[in-house]
Amino acid sequence: MEAAAAGVAPIRAPYLTSKEQFHAYLKAERESRNQENNQHDGEEDSSSNDQTEPPAKRMKLDGGDQVRKQGSQEEVVKEEEKKPQERKRARGQNKSRPCMKPNHYEKDRLCQSVIQECAEKCYFGSQCRFLHDVGEYMAVKPSDLGDSCVLFKTFGKCIYGVTCRFARAHLGEDYRNIINEDLVKQWEGKPLVRNSLSKELQQRLRKKKVCFDKSSKYLSHLGKPSSAGNVGNKAAGNSTEKRMTNSTVSKGNVEGIDVKPPGEGAPECVSVSEKRGAPESVVLQNSCLVDASKDSTPKTTGLVTDEDIIKLRPCEKKRLDIQGKLYLAPLTTCGNLPFRRICKRFGADVTCGEMAVCTNLLQGQSSEWALLKRHYTEDLFGVQLEGAFPDTMTRCAELLNQTIEMDFVDINVGCPIDLVYKKGGGCALMNRSNKFEQIVRGMNSVLDVPLTVKIRTGVQEKVNLAHKVIPNIRKWGASMVTLHGRSREQRYTKVADWEYIGECAKLASPMPLFGNGDILSYEDANRAMQTGVSGIMIARGALIKPWIFTEIKEQRHWDISSTERLDILKDFTNYGLEHWGSDTQGVEKTRKFMLEWLSFLCRYIPAGLLEYLPQKINERPPYYMGRDYLETLMASQNVDDWIKISEMLLGPVPANFTFLPKHKANSYR
Repeated sequence: MEAAAAGVAPIRAPYLTSKEQFHAYLKAERESRNQENNQHDGEEDSSSNDQTEPPAKRMKLDGGDQVRKQGSQEEVVKEEEKKPQERKRARGQNKSRPCMKPNHYEKDRLCQSVIQECAEKCYFGSQCRFLHDVGEYMAVKPSDLGDSCVLFKTFGKCIYGVTCRFARAHLGEDYRNIINEDLVKQWEGKPLVRNSLSKELQQRLRKKKVCFDKSSKYLSHLGKPSSAGNVGNKAAGNSTEKRMTNSTVSKGNVEGIDVKPPGEGAPECVSVSEKRGAPESVVLQNSCLVDASKDSTPKTTGLVTDEDIIKLRPCEKKRLDIQGKLYLAPLTTCGNLPFRRICKRFGADVTCGEMAVCTNLLQGQSSEWALLKRHYTEDLFGVQLEGAFPDTMTRCAELLNQTIEMDFVDINVGCPIDLVYKKGGGCALMNRSNKFEQIVRGMNSVLDVPLTVKIRTGVQEKVNLAHKVIPNIRKWGASMVTLHGRSREQRYTKVADWEYIGECAKLASPMPLFGNGDILSYEDANRAMQTGVSGIMIARGALIKPWIFTEIKEQRHWDISSTERLDILKDFTNYGLEHWGSDTQGVEKTRKFMLEWLSFLCRYIPAGLLEYLPQKINERPPYYMGRDYLETLMASQNVDDWIKISEMLLGPVPANFTFLPKHKANSYR
């Protein structure tokens, strides 16, 4: 038997097939299933039910057929151009991919006041641009997707009311929302998701009325000349931070936030502090304006404490004890809360939110704060921040330290994308040692939780920097470092250098070092632990097969069936509807993130089909036939087949629906 080509996974000969046979089989199965569905459903008016058309018909709809045809013709031309150079693989991001906004798939939306059954309280009155007539809305509302609403079934109440795409499960007479009082009482006072952004804090951030006392104290010393060894002394002459610090003292205008010193006619400056009893709420303390001519030390009566003067020593800080634990990497786009719940269920010990940009957080952007949300099942949870300057990173760390629940904060010094790198963040910080030091020291000085750092081996492919940076990171006060065994130039090509990771682990001691890269089986995990690392971080391996955590803990290969994999997607669907909502907007957002995840899931090859185990992460699957139709469908690398899987769980896609995965490497056909 011929060996598999280099870079191609070894699949048993009986299952191998050609690209033409593979797609012909799926097409034939799809057509037969569509015919069965059409016979079962009967004939319906196509003009009023465009969403139920099969994919072949939907592509011919007037609304967007020219765009689709033009796109398909361009794809054919591109494929023909690529034929002579098949080995060249697409890289980077699909930066100009289509974006489906809510008004694209739901033109007539119901007013929130009507959804909450309090139409008389609509703030906009007659000028409201949303519908107030429930009957009118129900006449144009897309058909329901099922008879069971996960929100009503789990919590006893669906907050989306008549707009829920499963509304018939909880609607009574006159479209009134039914409530299960017993279930509601069970969940009363139990916050499912923490770290939400309150409207009050958002307004303070947008109006730049939040004080950062600890950060200002630290940043005020950066520009001051001092003895050798002073933090930031080398960079004081020409640093951006010096200019920003000076403007903080004189004008108080800093990127993303405005902090005015007391007594300069500044607006009311408010500190934010955490209310321990209610993690989701943010309490704004009473402001205290101090005359600049007087001593800035606050005058107190009664018991005097020194907590504002003496910071916690490293030994007094909360410790991060994750030695030997399985760490789910912070994954942009795909590492959302529903996906983390899936991984947590399969045995992930440590989870981390998606990368959040510090300047966006300081500006109170809701979309950025959503990345910090934490499900109550995530017992060890951290947030990852990205930034290029010590002033914004330090202030952001102080803000999060006071307002959200987290077990650690991670600095992203491994992001390779151009948008971040060209601004001096991500991997670029490895070459900006002064700024890097100022960021780590500043954040560590304002945090009560451990600070960790994620880095790569370096920027250039053959120039390793990690072994030089890691001893400094330990000296600057970080509690842990995670090393991805590739450089920025490599991105995800070639194999991770675990030998180098092992060398860096020795240099990092006694500080824990977690290794990251190319782990797709328990055997890969065992080899990684033998290098001397404190633990392993799993990224793409969890996207391709989230049950990898179970495999590692049970030391076995799991030949998971296609129905079990579909059940995982069903759970993701339910978690997504809980998190993003069960109305049309929530359904389509769940679909979008599911499709992004399916662009990774299709790379998994069932263990029973492999010539030998385990599957390697950089080996692309050839065309093969699964043991049943569903397994074959899940192996498809075609976007249309991913959409078909989503329709099995979330119903037909809206008219003119388009999808392109975020990464070009996932959109190969």
